Amino acid sequence: MSKGTVKFFNEAKGFGFIKEEGSNKEHFVHISGLIDEVREGDEVEFDLQE
Repeated sequence: MSKGTVKFFNEAKGFGFIKEEGSNKEHFVHISGLIDEVREGDEVEFDLQE
């Protein structure tokens, strides 16, 4: 499981980006893949899927 911070999340459109901790990588996140609500700046744990 990876850790990161929600860099951007558009609640109306249901998507955003998570910046991975210790890396410059940013990952797309869609609302359908979330367990709880998120807001910009939240620290989260996540698994990547393709």
